[in-house]
Amino acid sequence: MATFLPLILIFGVMYFLLIRPQVKRQKDLKKLVSSIEKGDEIITNGGLLGRVIKVTEAFLIIEVSDSVTIVVQRNAVATVMPKGTLKDTREG
Repeated sequence: MATFLPLILIFGVMYFLLIRPQVKRQKDLKKLVSSIEKGDEIITNGGLLGRVIKVTEAFLIIEVSDSVTIVVQRNAVATVMPKGTLKDTREG
């Protein structure tokens, strides 16, 4: 039993330092993606910045420039940006 104690301690430390934070990040990202609505400004995992113009169950249609729209999967969203970010980048 004493030989297993260090192994159990290492697993416990790895769980709290690596696995648990990753599960929390995944949960937060899933919540973020499910809360996206029309008008939100997002950045995709590919680095595209755009405004959501239509939301479906599996996809988002985003406008990346004037009259340029693309379709992306919901899980391709990296983050939701504050309102006005897209306007600021087009002006600058």
